[in-house]
Amino acid sequence: MHPGPGPGPGPHMMRAFVADPSVTKQRVRRGTIARIAGYARPYRWDLAIFLLAAALSAVITVAIPVLLGVVIDRGVLPKRTDVVLGIAAVVAGLAILDALLTFVQRWYTARVGEGLIYDLRTQVFAHVQRQPIAFFTRAHTGSLVSRLNGDVIGAQQALTSTLVSTVSSTLQVILVLVTMIYFSWLVTVIALVLIPMFILPARLVGRRLQRLTRESMQLDAAMGSTMTERFNVAGAMLAKLFGRPREEIGVFAERAAKVRDVGVVRALYGSTLFIALTLLASLSTAVIYGAGGTLVVNGAFQVGTMVSLALLLNRLYGPITALSNVQVNAMTALVSFDRVFEVLDLQPLIEDSPQAVPLALGPRSNGSANASGPAADIVFDHVSFHYPAASEVSLASLESIALPVPERTGVRLGVLHDISFTAPARQLTALVGPSGAGKTTITALVARLHDPSEGAVRIGGFDLRDVTQESLHEAVGVVTQDAHLYHDTIRANLAYARPEATEAELIEACEAARIWHLISELPDGLDTIVGDRGYRMSGGEKQRIALARLLLKAPAVVVLDEATAHLDSESEAAVQRALKTALSGRTSLVIAHRLSTIREADQILVIDDGRVRERGGHDELLASGGLYADLYRTQFARQRPIGAGHRPGPPRGHFPPPPRFGPG
Repeated sequence: MHPGPGPGPGPHMMRAFVADPSVTKQRVRRGTIARIAGYARPYRWDLAIFLLAAALSAVITVAIPVLLGVVIDRGVLPKRTDVVLGIAAVVAGLAILDALLTFVQRWYTARVGEGLIYDLRTQVFAHVQRQPIAFFTRAHTGSLVSRLNGDVIGAQQALTSTLVSTVSSTLQVILVLVTMIYFSWLVTVIALVLIPMFILPARLVGRRLQRLTRESMQLDAAMGSTMTERFNVAGAMLAKLFGRPREEIGVFAERAAKVRDVGVVRALYGSTLFIALTLLASLSTAVIYGAGGTLVVNGAFQVGTMVSLALLLNRLYGPITALSNVQVNAMTALVSFDRVFEVLDLQPLIEDSPQAVPLALGPRSNGSANASGPAADIVFDHVSFHYPAASEVSLASLESIALPVPERTGVRLGVLHDISFTAPARQLTALVGPSGAGKTTITALVARLHDPSEGAVRIGGFDLRDVTQESLHEAVGVVTQDAHLYHDTIRANLAYARPEATEAELIEACEAARIWHLISELPDGLDTIVGDRGYRMSGGEKQRIALARLLLKAPAVVVLDEATAHLDSESEAAVQRALKTALSGRTSLVIAHRLSTIREADQILVIDDGRVRERGGHDELLASGGLYADLYRTQFARQRPIGAGHRPGPPRGHFPPPPRFGPG
């Protein structure tokens, strides 16, 4: 019988956790504390009110033990009821005031803490959104989510619970020590003589806990990545289709076991420090009663003074314990801030230049699905491109989770080599070529998902690096083979292209995309939930919704990784009709998978090994007998496009080279 995944309890419980030196030996970078202060500046008045409340609370903390000593010496021993009742009423009033001050402190620290979480989360989210596509292809989703959740909350603790504990405890320690020395410097010195022997262990534990906290965050992110990948529809379907539940559970159990084990070690270190400080407090209390009692017997001071000293001592070691934990908490919170800053310091490769101007291609269409956009030709001028090195676009801690990070060599992979062509305005240019030739990279450059390493890409005469990304994305519409839909309503997914669109415009776009007849028959119509990644819709329905979204945007330039490559014949026919509407009157750059698209193209570019090998019309390229003729025979000749008959390919005696695999 299968014993179940992951290590079980008992002597083998800690085997799963092995400290990773690449994670645990990292230290907080210089300047982190000064940078944190910048985030606290907008909340300086809230912090000032908190500090005032904390100071008053510290005074009350000292005043109550002193008053209790007075009530013994001047009320209980002389048997004066009026003094006892009067001082008791004062103590009660101070206790109520202290409770109100505690509420004030909590209110303002919550305002600061939640405000800081909001500031950090929105800043990190906005910064991550600016990263290039290459960043998202390398980073683990779970790691990014961990930075936005766990690390941001951990950073917030540096300015809330840690700050509260530090300020309150420091004020209390100072006031209590001054008061104790006033009553008896000898007893105070005797009580404090034990403290130094606990300071060194506290510092050692603090450093160790900082390293454990950093590794714990990495391990949590790894576990989060596993859940994120397996809980979405595509990941769950893959796991079910390949039928490997034990392996899946085993992988998760292994990562969860590491999280468990590092948590046990952290708890052990934290408990050791707490137990040591509690022992210190008990021993010192015994010293107070022993030394103080002897002095009372010898007439050095009264019983009430000894009781006040004992009570003050109890209020001294609490703050000392808190301050010792503050060192630990501050160090771990600094780790969280450091991990957040690590993301914020990663500069995006694609940025608007300071001189960037809006891409002016003429007046914007009113959103009509059948309207023609302004003229905008696409020009590639001696463009070369290589993918950036990993260190330029990503962080090792977001790629390799809780594992030793291999040295990243910075090797760059060249994809495009000295490509030049023009896609004329309001015409269809088709890209064909074997897998891995560079077709998808060309379309990505048009949408400025990458910048060329050499040369320039222009639309309407504007170098894309000289225009604002916002205006470029308004002018360029992209539809991929696997159209992505958010887990929301059809209406919300359509309005993502143009939030101000009216109901009539949404319907018009859906009619042009040949999808309205289906939507109108759904019980909730446009308010139907499409599901995670649109999985509640068929492939053809998703593609037509994506095309309707494109039509609603009404871009001047359409970039299309042709949407019919993996559809059944009925869906293909519907999408093909929608495509004719989407491409009409617009500058179109299409990666062609269908013969019908190629035959309708005004220009065909044959891409191979990152270069334009051939260009021309369908008949012209067939007659030349080159690479296009080979591709036609192997990829297109057997297709039966909508409304077109079969045309013979090149002579059967010609055998093309074997196909290559890889990203287009």
